Amino acid sequence: MRAHLARVDAVLVQALIAAALSFAHLHDVASAAGQAGWKAWAYPVSVDLLLVAAWRRLRSGDAKTSGWCWFVIALAASLGANVATAGLFNLHQVPAWLRILVAGWPAVAFLGGTLLVHTTHETAEESTPAAPESTATAPEPEQRPAVAARPVPVPAALVAHARKVADEHRARTGSAIDTSTLRARLGIPAPLAEAIAAQL
Repeated sequence: MRAHLARVDAVLVQALIAAALSFAHLHDVASAAGQAGWKAWAYPVSVDLLLVAAWRRLRSGDAKTSGWCWFVIALAASLGANVATAGLFNLHQVPAWLRILVAGWPAVAFLGGTLLVHTTHETAEESTPAAPESTATAPEPEQRPAVAARPVPVPAALVAHARKVADEHRARTGSAIDTSTLRARLGIPAPLAEAIAAQL
């Protein structure tokens, strides 16, 4: 138990040290790039928040590509500040491109945070055609010889579709389509096919 606590404490201490150093480096780069006062302190907060949002998206299991993308962007900003303050750049004469990156970072961080936190994973629903396909996939009801008292209601769209099928059959064969062929072509129950044939 003590060994486990010692390992956890060591990890926490290391994380705190790394966070504090990275926080300070980001502040120094932002300050050198012309962001004075509270604005220089806001930059490391922005980078860390983007890292946390990306990490939470990765842990959730949804849209991992987006999570990894923004995690790498935030990590690159943090590592870039660490490298820049290690003597790679003269912080008294910051290059123009670095000033542009620092000035544009808030918009990038806002975009990334918004996409990570407020984007929901929605499944696109396929638009289903109205009459023919819906009736074609319906299971055929049991045939009851005595139940034919009421007329079977036929949607107008299905009648129009059946008329096209009948015209195509007549053009191809030269004869009118029979009820069994119409039923097979439309994939509908026999009573519905008879009701449609009566209207053709």
